[in-house]
Amino acid sequence: MTAFLTWYILLTLLGWLTFPLIYTLFPALADRGYTLARAAGLLIWGYAFWLLASLGVAQNDLGGILFALAILIGLSVWSISNLQSQFTNYLRSHLSLILTTEILFFVAFAFLAFVRSANPELTGTERPMELAFINGILRSPTFPPQDPWLSGYAISYYYFGYVMTAMLARLSGINGSTAHNLMTSLIFALGAIGSYGILFNLLSRDSVQRSASRLPHSSFIFHPSSSALLAPLFFLLISNFETLLEVLHRLGLFWKKDPVTGEFTSAFWKWLDMKELSLPPVEPFAWAPDRYLWWWRASRVIQDYDMLGGHREVIDEFPFFSFLLGDLHPHVLAIPFSLLAISVALNLFLGGWRGQINLPWGISLHISIPGFLFAALTLGGLAFLNTWDILVAAALIVSAYVFWRAHEDGWNWTRLEDLFMLAIPLALLSLVLYFPFYLGFSSQAGGILPNFMYPTRGVHLWVMWGTLLIPIFSWLIYYSGVGQLAVRLSSSELLDSRENLKPNWKLGFSLGLGFTLLLFLAAFIIGWVGTFVEKEFVEYFLASQNMTAAQYIAATSLRRLTYIASLITLLAVLIPSLSFLFTNLQSPASSLQSLIPNPQLPITNEEPIVNPLPSTQFILLILTLASILVLAPEFVYLRDQFGYRINTVFKFYYQAWMLWSLAAAFGTAVLLQNLRGVINILFRVLAGLVIFAGLLYPVFGLMTKTNNFKPFYGFTLDDFDRVLRDNPDEAAAIQFLLTVPDGVIAEAVGDSYQSEYARISTYTGLQTVLGWPGHESQWRGTAAPQGSRRDDIEKLYATARWDEAQAIIEQYNIRYIYIGIMERVSMPVNEEKFQLHLTPVFQQGGVVIYEAP
Repeated sequence: MTAFLTWYILLTLLGWLTFPLIYTLFPALADRGYTLARAAGLLIWGYAFWLLASLGVAQNDLGGILFALAILIGLSVWSISNLQSQFTNYLRSHLSLILTTEILFFVAFAFLAFVRSANPELTGTERPMELAFINGILRSPTFPPQDPWLSGYAISYYYFGYVMTAMLARLSGINGSTAHNLMTSLIFALGAIGSYGILFNLLSRDSVQRSASRLPHSSFIFHPSSSALLAPLFFLLISNFETLLEVLHRLGLFWKKDPVTGEFTSAFWKWLDMKELSLPPVEPFAWAPDRYLWWWRASRVIQDYDMLGGHREVIDEFPFFSFLLGDLHPHVLAIPFSLLAISVALNLFLGGWRGQINLPWGISLHISIPGFLFAALTLGGLAFLNTWDILVAAALIVSAYVFWRAHEDGWNWTRLEDLFMLAIPLALLSLVLYFPFYLGFSSQAGGILPNFMYPTRGVHLWVMWGTLLIPIFSWLIYYSGVGQLAVRLSSSELLDSRENLKPNWKLGFSLGLGFTLLLFLAAFIIGWVGTFVEKEFVEYFLASQNMTAAQYIAATSLRRLTYIASLITLLAVLIPSLSFLFTNLQSPASSLQSLIPNPQLPITNEEPIVNPLPSTQFILLILTLASILVLAPEFVYLRDQFGYRINTVFKFYYQAWMLWSLAAAFGTAVLLQNLRGVINILFRVLAGLVIFAGLLYPVFGLMTKTNNFKPFYGFTLDDFDRVLRDNPDEAAAIQFLLTVPDGVIAEAVGDSYQSEYARISTYTGLQTVLGWPGHESQWRGTAAPQGSRRDDIEKLYATARWDEAQAIIEQYNIRYIYIGIMERVSMPVNEEKFQLHLTPVFQQGGVVIYEAP
């Protein structure tokens, strides 16, 4: 409880200290960045601390942390020095927003902290890796921080989020395992207020324009400050339809039982083909899913098979799964900062950074210097947090800039110049700002590969995305005018001024189908080039599928046609989004028709077809980008050590969930406000059913993971309490090692995801000779740095010869040799040589630690 309150007070103070600076940076947003202040403050503070420690200006200690905080405070004070009256007036006039934001932050933070306290274990999956990074950073005197799982090396991973975690842990005086669970809770809370702020700003913009157009005012329940709560609901809580299927399966629905054999059969569940759900149900039937690890299947909805029927697991995580798991992986740590990047794009989209920067070679950027610097800081930070996110954020920010410029100056070929003139300097500056990180970073990424045999089935796509797609399609239908026609037929009230909407379907179809064709051609060209560049690999691959090249192309093409429903679904989002997006641009006549051959509907300087609604345009933009993210892995994927699209789907889908959830929340808010009559009732019923189905996963998942909030050993945020309880001798050894001088420790080496290995380095932050070999190979793109470490450690423990052991100790500069239960059961330990030549510095029960001179 004390640790939670300390973090809550610390982050609240950080938000208030940062808000004056953010107030000046986001002039176009209705909340002036208030909902972003904590995330922005953590980014700036963390960046200053990391950079100073990396350059040797400050140490990785409390003094360095406070020095970086002083820099943030100085910037904030300087930025507001001439705006005190405006700032004060803003606070007085936005008390409702401020109170809602503060209550939401506290409730979200407390909620997930309570959940984590009922299930604080950090064993399994990749949580030990995350804890090792936190403790390794806490143990490192300077940056780059030492890799706790590969002695002599620095971390080769996007570790910025773990720097922030360690920074808060040191300042609050808590250990790494408590900080892990608190940071997970904090990310949830920052995600809640960040998504809330984005939707509030979008709905406020829409509300202002409705008032300007003398459209009907909404009631209190549909005020932006209340309607915006739909954003954290859709983003963080609502999940996919898999749990609904789990409930139906547990109830025994759609199964037939043979009265003679007692066997269950089902055409539906066989057709659905979702692993455990294809198995017969267990009697007696019940409502609640209770299969072991049933909640895991929701993150593995997409089912891929090779041409021989071999199953390939695909990861399709969504936010609540991550928080239920208690994961603090980079894709989770990046959530509030991805939302910050979306807000940067929105502020730019609304013209919030008007200005001009004159660069060499006659290059001019129509953006203010502070805005440009903050955009680069945010983008570079995302690359440092989770490198996958930078491309999406950069695309959104640059697109927002281009659309704002088009709104100001019309559509013409100058917009293409605007795109590159912003993208290139922005990318360069974001790289320069975080350059020390790239000096020690290597990656497993190895180019782009074609995806021919793994198209997504339509039913799996809808199970994964249906809770978001249903509100999105409802809003698109309404926005197209079809829905508005139905509204007018059921209500005499004129609700909107968009009844004459004529979307540019020609451009929408051209861009949507053109992009899809481009992806297909890219896959084909990459595959064709591969037959020459990597001929042996292609031949081996075709042999593994027992096919010739012609047979493979024919079979995969037939499979793609069979699974065409997923492509149709995605195009049904992408094409209208593009059609409406470009229709909504109010620009001079020069513009769009110069980019479209033989336009049927020429653009004129007369009154536009649609009164532009920037909030709607921005939603259409993120709808388009999210559709591309989901569509891309249907044709291509990033080459890595997994060898297929598992990681590309994972990363792209996670970012798409963020964007589509915001669009779903916006669409739901608009429809709840605007619909009338029978259509209004039907939509409310539909939305209620979708929300109910989407919340089944959080409800049943929390009950399962927390044992109905009855933890076996009480509530705690500290996973180390488990170690103290289960293995007191090892816990005492870890506590001892936390007090000794730094040095390399030898311990048992095991495979990835086995929490019992590398556990000492994980909890102490000391570098071990080798932790999880598979993960080290992923982080560095090669296993070369590991050399013979695994074999050498086994020899160190097993050999009876002191000279062999001494050579290994000297080779890896080993200072501590740990012998516990895992070392004794996983290797033949010959302890006599250590007893004769080394001094035991710790001994309790079955644990002994020797120190080498």
